[in-house]
Amino acid sequence: MPNISETYLENRWRVQPNHANNYGTVHGGNVMKWMDELGAMSAMRFAGEPCVTASIDRMDFHRPVPTGDTVVIESFVFDEGRSSVNVHLRAARENPRSGEQEMTTESQFVFVAIDEDGSPVTVPDLTVEGERCRELRDRALAWRDANDRER
Repeated sequence: MPNISETYLENRWRVQPNHANNYGTVHGGNVMKWMDELGAMSAMRFAGEPCVTASIDRMDFHRPVPTGDTVVIESFVFDEGRSSVNVHLRAARENPRSGEQEMTTESQFVFVAIDEDGSPVTVPDLTVEGERCRELRDRALAWRDANDRER
């Protein structure tokens, strides 16, 4: 059974002019795309099957990321259903020279594991082993609980 740490991924994208809006900052759609791509990789690592996006939870953009800075996205599976995989994602602005980071957005995506015909398939149980796994899962569950209260 896969554990949370095995699904943890982090990637960086340098914001180029073609990623920017008219204000010289990253277009929110690019951040969302990058989160979706990395989230799918975490889901597939967990499920051992292709995974497709089923839903995206609330996504608030707290600060812009200017052209030339880096978007750092971290992704990990924190919960599962019969064929669904819940992935927590967090994006940050990173200054490429200093490494200084500021959180820009956070969300949770649900992916569904599918077979070669596109039909949902069962996913394994998620295990939570060790302090790092518990910390990540607690952070994801706290975010979900806080957003459920706001609805």
